[in-house]
Order: sequence, then structure tokens, then C-alpha cells
Amino acid sequence: MAELVDRPGLLLVVSLAGFLLAALLGVVAQRVWRPVQAGDQNELAIVQTAALTLLGLIVGFTFSMAVTRYDQRKNLEEAEANAIGTEYARADLMRESAAPEARELLKRYLDQRILFYSTSDRGELQRIRAETDKLSTDLWASARSDALAQPSAVAALVASGMNDVLNSADYTAAAWLNRIPIPAWWLLVMIGVGSNLTIGLGAKRFNLLLLTVLPLTVAISLFLIADIDSPRGGVVEVVPQNLSRLAASLKGP
Repeated sequence: MAELVDRPGLLLVVSLAGFLLAALLGVVAQRVWRPVQAGDQNELAIVQTAALTLLGLIVGFTFSMAVTRYDQRKNLEEAEANAIGTEYARADLMRESAAPEARELLKRYLDQRILFYSTSDRGELQRIRAETDKLSTDLWASARSDALAQPSAVAALVASGMNDVLNSADYTAAAWLNRIPIPAWWLLVMIGVGSNLTIGLGAKRFNLLLLTVLPLTVAISLFLIADIDSPRGGVVEVVPQNLSRLAASLKGP
């Protein structure tokens, strides 16, 4: 399941096939074994209504979870840009010998953060993380050496800003790991299978087009939820527009 939710397109295909198979299984079961007799239609209608209502609630709940996490990732991208831009401006308060190096390190650090948001290649991500960690160490060493060379409230302000820059990246990493729990996905899938099964059991005649409507609707819902919840595997991505705009402004006209 973890692999599927990271690949929304594959999840769409697999879930559609699974839900359609459940609906067809219900039709076959009713034609061959007749588990639902003619007098049980009212009870089946109640079960169908309850299952579809619960399915709608779970879909809405998980969609809300996905959107909340997506918004959090976008807000943290904006917070990163603000932290880096503020610290770049505060570099003017550092010693003249230390300020140019700090600005250059911040520019390189900003480029790596943009790449972090833009790439989906795992090997490239490892390289980006390694380079970012090295730049983080160099940035903190720069702020620390400046604060030790001229202990003052101004130097403390610069060090505090550098700490905000590094912390914002950690907050972002935590937000990208904060995904919809796998048990919630399993619950959604099981309720979807049960709902489609009851639809098949209640079908009075075989109509493939009508039987496909609910499986397709639920599969598309799962695809959209997984797409929004997946930071790198979907169509809906967190574009580093604030970081990119900051990088363009730092390069000058």
C-alpha cells in the first residue's frame, strides 16, 4: 500500500480494477448463489445506504487530511523563503570580512532548497541532502565565528536568524514525512470494496456501464487524495515559487 500511495497513477488503475471486480463479484454471487432473496431487498437497501454514506464520510475525511498536509507544506516553503531572505539582509550586520562569505553560502543553500522541492530522483535527493547538510554546517559556523568575534546583541540577532533558516528546513522535512496513515488507506479501500460489492448484489440486471460508475468514482477519489498527499509522486506538487522568486531577486537585475 505504501508503494501505491506514492504512485497515484498506479493506484488509480489498481483500485479501479479492484472495485470493479468487487461489483462484478456481487453480480455473480447474486446470479449463482442468490445470497440476497427477494424479500431481503429492503435490508440490502439499508446496507447499501449505510455503506455508501460511510464511504463518503471516509473519502471526505481523508481528502481533508491530504489538503491540510499540502497546505502545511506550502506554508513552510513560504516560511523558508522568508527566513533565508531575512538572514541574507541581516548579513549586512556582520563583520565586513564575514558578510560576503555568509551571503554566498546563503545563495548556494537557497539553490539546494529549490532543488529539494523540484526533483523526484532518489539518487539526486541524497546528493542534495548531503550538500544541504554541509552548507548548513558552514552557515552556522559562519554565524558562530562572527558572534564570538564581536559578542553583541546584533551578532546574537544574526545567529538567531541563521538558526531560523536551519530550523525551517527541518520543519519542512518533518511536514513532507507527515502523510495520511496507511491504516486509514486500508480502511478506505475495505469500505470501497464493501460498497461496490453491495451495489453488485443489488443489481437487478447486468449493466457494465452502470456498474462502472461507482468503482470509477471511488478510484478517482483515491487517486486525487493520493496525488495531493504525495509530495513527489503526483501531479499536484509544492512548487518552490517563493524560494525561486527570492533566488531571482538575489541575483539582481
